[in-house]
Amino acid sequence: MGDHIEDFEGTELVLLGSYLPHCWQYYDTVQNNLDPEAIVVHFFPDFLGKELLEKPETLALKQLFTDASMGILFSGETVIRAREILKEMLHKTGLYRAALMLQLLDLLAHSVSSRKLSSLSYNFFESSTEAKKINRVFEYIFKNFREDISLNDVAEIIPMSTAAFCRFFKLKTNRTLVDFIKDIRIGHAARLLMEGKHNVTETCYMSGYNNISNFNKHFKEVKGLSPRDFTKQYRSVFQD
Repeated sequence: MGDHIEDFEGTELVLLGSYLPHCWQYYDTVQNNLDPEAIVVHFFPDFLGKELLEKPETLALKQLFTDASMGILFSGETVIRAREILKEMLHKTGLYRAALMLQLLDLLAHSVSSRKLSSLSYNFFESSTEAKKINRVFEYIFKNFREDISLNDVAEIIPMSTAAFCRFFKLKTNRTLVDFIKDIRIGHAARLLMEGKHNVTETCYMSGYNNISNFNKHFKEVKGLSPRDFTKQYRSVFQD
């Protein structure tokens, strides 16, 4: 999301602002007997009138929408209460649904269990066109990171020349395409190692690498530990 990447599991509640590139990748190796489910609500901030956000009573709501430009992840009691409101909204219409939406936004605006995801230095998108371009790139990489990915192939998705794409991607994500792919692959590798079903060599080839030395180097750059040390540390903390 934006320039933020992390693993997720269980129930998550996220508020996204306009034009914020995002992509969730569900790994079917985790709880593969369960299908992922999502409830998505699209709305305009001024869906009840622009004047509403200028009222003193909605200062917290206005700040919520500002922070949403970076993406907000909620946790704890907020998620439990929000899930019940969202489920009820699925079966309501008209003013009752609008009232539930306000109740949900008030809950989020006053939550004490949330954190912003993308960084302040992230270069936000000025139009849906730009956001859609990056989203197409994200989707392609998440789908194909286990295979060889060339700069030419990714640039053609936009489409742009390779030089123009590199400038565009770095400007909008604060990282190079190589670093972004590396983060995705190593994140996937770390999850495989934590599952304990594959050794380091198998994990290397299942994460888009064809060279164990390069895999070890990138893993240490991202995680600060070699794959073997990472696995030992994880087992010592969670399995002893």
